[in-house]
Amino acid sequence: SRTAPDAASPRGRVRAMFYHAYEHYLESAFPYDELRPLTCDGQDTWGSFSLTLIDALDTLLILGNVSEFQRVVNVLQEGNFHSFLPTWCNGFCCVLAVVGGLLSAHLLSRKAGIEVEAGWPCSGPLLRMAEEAARKLLPAFQTPTGMPYGTVNLLHGVNPGETPVTCTAGIGTFIVEFATLSHLTGDPVFEDVARKALKALWKNRSDIGLVGNHIDVITAKWVAQDAGIGAGVDSYFEYLVKGAILLQDKELMSMFLEYNKAIKNYTKFDDWYLWVQMYKGTVSMPVFQSLEAYWPGLQSLIGDVDNAMRTFLNYYTVWKQFGGLPEFYNIPQGYTVDKREGYPLRPELIESAMYLYRATRDPTLLELGRDAVESIEKISKVDCGFATIKDLRDHRLDNRMESFFLAETIKYLYLLFDPDNFIHNDGSDFDVVVTPYGECVLNAGGYIFNTEAHPIDPAALHCCRKRREEQWEVEDLMREFYSRKKTKKFTLKRAPDHGEGDNAKDSQDASSEKAGEKRSSKKSSHSLLSCPSQSFNSKLAVLGQVFLDNT
Repeated sequence: SRTAPDAASPRGRVRAMFYHAYEHYLESAFPYDELRPLTCDGQDTWGSFSLTLIDALDTLLILGNVSEFQRVVNVLQEGNFHSFLPTWCNGFCCVLAVVGGLLSAHLLSRKAGIEVEAGWPCSGPLLRMAEEAARKLLPAFQTPTGMPYGTVNLLHGVNPGETPVTCTAGIGTFIVEFATLSHLTGDPVFEDVARKALKALWKNRSDIGLVGNHIDVITAKWVAQDAGIGAGVDSYFEYLVKGAILLQDKELMSMFLEYNKAIKNYTKFDDWYLWVQMYKGTVSMPVFQSLEAYWPGLQSLIGDVDNAMRTFLNYYTVWKQFGGLPEFYNIPQGYTVDKREGYPLRPELIESAMYLYRATRDPTLLELGRDAVESIEKISKVDCGFATIKDLRDHRLDNRMESFFLAETIKYLYLLFDPDNFIHNDGSDFDVVVTPYGECVLNAGGYIFNTEAHPIDPAALHCCRKRREEQWEVEDLMREFYSRKKTKKFTLKRAPDHGEGDNAKDSQDASSEKAGEKRSSKKSSHSLLSCPSQSFNSKLAVLGQVFLDNT
C-alpha cells in the first residue's frame, strides 16, 4: 500500500477537502440527500435516499479508506433497502447515482476486503439492491417508442398524466449501468430497454444528423429542437462511446462517429461548440455551458487528442477568467449570461483534465488541477463543507453542496494527482476469481466511469455468462426450426457431460425444461404500474435548465 499523501501536496489537499465535506455531511445532513453547508443541516433533493452517502462510497476506496467503505456497505446491507428508495425518482438520476453507485461498490467489494458471498460477482447484496432499484424503473420504458418517461414512481409506476417530454440525455444514459446489470444477473431486460431507447433517438435524428434537446416519448416529436453537446444532451453522446468500449460494440461506436461528424460540421466554430437548430444547422445560442466541458475528455477516449486539447484550452481560459466555470458563457461577448453566473462545483473540466493527462502528460493539465484546488478552497469552503458558488462575479455562495462534488469533482481531482491509483492499473496487476461459470479476471484496469464517475470493471461483464444455458437456448431454437421444416436429417444431440451417456442427456433435458420455465416465469412476473406526476418545469430544471425560460 502507498504512503499517505503529504498534506501540503495537491493530492493531500484534495484528500483533506473530501473529508471536510464528507464528515460534515455525516454529522449534519445524513440521512438526507445533501448537505446544506451554510446552515449545517441537510435537505432531500432527489427523493430521500441518502444520495451523498451512496455517491461518495467508491470515492472512499479510491482515497484508500477501506474501513469506512466497509462501514458504509454494512449500513446499506443491514438497513432496510426499501427505506433508501424514494417514492418518486427521476430515472436518469436513479440510474446514475443509485444503480451506478451500488454496482460500482458491489464490484469493488472484494478489493475492499469485504467477505463476498459464494457466486460473487454474479450475486451479492449490493447487486440485488441495484437490480431492485433498476427493476422499479422499467415501467418508464413502456412507451410506443421505447424511449422512457423522465419520472417514475417506484411504488406505482408512471402516472397516466405524466408529461411525455423527456430530455435526450434522460433517454440515452442507461446502457452502461443496465448492460452491466444484465450481464451480472443474466436478465437481458435491462440491456434490451437501454438499447431500444438509444436506437429510438438514433432513428429520430434530423436529416443533417443532429438530435434536439427534448422529445415527446410517445409521438417521437422533437419539442426542443436546439442541438449541441451540453445540458439535456451531453451524456447521450458520452454513453454511446462508453457503452461501445464497455461492450466492445461497433454499432454504438459507429453511431457516435456519425454524430461526431455532424457536430463538427454544424456546431463547431474555432474549437468552441455552439447550439444550432437541429434541422437547419443555424446558430440558435452562441454560448458555452459548463456541462459541455466533459467533451475534451470524451474526445480523448476516441483518440482525438489534438482537437480535445484545443477545446480544453478554450474552456480553461474561461476558468481562469472567473475562478470556475459559469453555467453559461456568451462566447462572442466573452462574459457570463444573465441568471447563469453560478458554479455549483461541477466536475466536467476536471474530468477532461484527468483523461487528457492520462493521454498526454501535459503539465498544463496539472496546472488546471492546482487552480481548481485553490479556487474551491478560497471561494467555496465554509465551516460545514463546500458551498455552491451562486455568482462567480462576486463569489456569493448558495446553501447547497450537491452530491456530485464528492462523487465526481473530488474523485477526478484526486485521480489527476494520483498516477499510481489502482484505477489507473495498466493490467500488470489483477485478481483471478472463480465463479459458478468458470474463472475470470478482475481489477486489471480499464475501468469505465459512468457519468456520475462510478467506476465499472468491464472484465466483470464476462464473469457471469451462463454458457451452457445459452448454448441450450440456441439448440432449442434450432430444434424448433428444423422440426418446422419437418426434416429428420438434422438431429441435434447435446454432448453428454464427461461421457456419462443417456442419463446425463436426460438430466440435461430436464434442466433445460426447468430453465425454460424459469425464463418464462421471469418474463411474466413484472407488472406495469403508475404514479403521481412531476411538473414539466420541474423536470426541465432538474435535467437541463437550458430552456426553462427565455433568459
